[in-house]
Amino acid sequence: MSDDYSLDPVIAARLKRNDAGLVPAVVQDVSTGDVLMMAWMNDTALARTLATREATYWSRSRQELWIKGATSGHTQLVHEVRLDCDGDTVLLKVDQVGAACHTGDWTCFDAARLDQPQNPAGENQ
Repeated sequence: MSDDYSLDPVIAARLKRNDAGLVPAVVQDVSTGDVLMMAWMNDTALARTLATREATYWSRSRQELWIKGATSGHTQLVHEVRLDCDGDTVLLKVDQVGAACHTGDWTCFDAARLDQPQNPAGENQ
């Protein structure tokens, strides 16, 4: 990624990062309120997201920036970015185009609920 993005020092000072320099980003659909996914952001990913309004994350497996939808077409246009009260989690409210999950599902969160009995396949009974 050739563009250079720097996080505003005021925002950077508010962030509480983990030992790898990352903060979790919870992603919510702006229209439905559905929680779509959780991904990780470093300072550059957050700065790029704020500058372009394209949801950008840090891929821990590839060790590189990941623009949501760059390969799949399932993009996220960012409407709001908020920081939680402790400064250790970011909330993105987005317009989701297509599936949010790499499995092809709308959300990365199972339809099955853990607080209800499940069969061996992990489905609610």
